[in-house]
Amino acid sequence: MNIQELSDRLELRALVDQISILADKKDFSSQVERFTEDAITEITVDGAIIMQLQGRQAMANAFKEFNRNFEVGFHLNGQHTVFIENDNAEGTLYSQITMISIKNGVKVKSTIGAIYHDHYIRVNGKWFLSARRGNFVIADDAF
Repeated sequence: MNIQELSDRLELRALVDQISILADKKDFSSQVERFTEDAITEITVDGAIIMQLQGRQAMANAFKEFNRNFEVGFHLNGQHTVFIENDNAEGTLYSQITMISIKNGVKVKSTIGAIYHDHYIRVNGKWFLSARRGNFVIADDAF
């Protein structure tokens, strides 16, 4: 592994972590700036696609709508593997997402175990996420 590949791996990890941090802050307009203009996002639960979006604006609106019922969100990113070829990369990210909502005056915790299959592209020396296909393998009380 050479210096450029190590640098790319660190930048890609920082990218997915920043996307998660901005989601937790509910800063969806900044979050989607880490995606390409025409990026695709798709979420699957139990083999069924529950969300399919294209473009930053559609993603920002959908992320805001999905999170409106949650007081707090907390992403914990784990394993992240990438395969880099020039200005393109494929990656897999495991993430545990905990969300707190208030239902009938009581705090309710929801947990999502997500496996994201990502495609990244480098534009003008900067990495962006161009496609994210998430499989929510654990989704208790989140929907």
